[in-house]
Amino acid sequence: MGRSKEFDEDAVLLKAMKLFWTQGYEKTSMQDLVEHMGIHRRSIYDTFGDKHALYLLALKRYGDTVWKSIEQRANGSFTSKAAIRTLLEAAVAENEERPQGCLMVNTAVELAVHDPEFEACVSQSWDITEELIRDLIIKGQQTGELAAELDADLLASYFNNALTGLRVIVKTQYKREKLHQIIETTMSMLD
Repeated sequence: MGRSKEFDEDAVLLKAMKLFWTQGYEKTSMQDLVEHMGIHRRSIYDTFGDKHALYLLALKRYGDTVWKSIEQRANGSFTSKAAIRTLLEAAVAENEERPQGCLMVNTAVELAVHDPEFEACVSQSWDITEELIRDLIIKGQQTGELAAELDADLLASYFNNALTGLRVIVKTQYKREKLHQIIETTMSMLD
């Protein structure tokens, strides 16, 4: 009879996710993971696989968490503009429970060009976000909030790019005023 696990898989996966988010894939060693996750190396391999497999699981966990948050923010707003604004503002919001920036962006820069599995995760995440933004723009056009002549596909790509840019800048730019000016300028595209 096998031993039962003495740890919560989701809790230790969350710890790994935050460590990868903070340090990146290459800088995070297996020993760092052992220490940060608080479980034995053998338990990591037995439960999650090697470092690559663990990172993929952490990235999926991140994507699921972020998507749920994005969806809640978008669906909780009354107007399309307000929903899009909340997406942009969430990218620069200060939160002590998570590192600044975006694990998906970090992965795109560090790993996606070298690994097709990571590239697929990043592409899927960005496609989902762009589709949500496109749907919000179309909804705004249908309700008369946004001009019918706006190109929803082009604007969705533009806003997804702006959102990605904010997620990069927030890691190095702590001037909140400047970040909010960028959001205001970006939102003016919907006027």
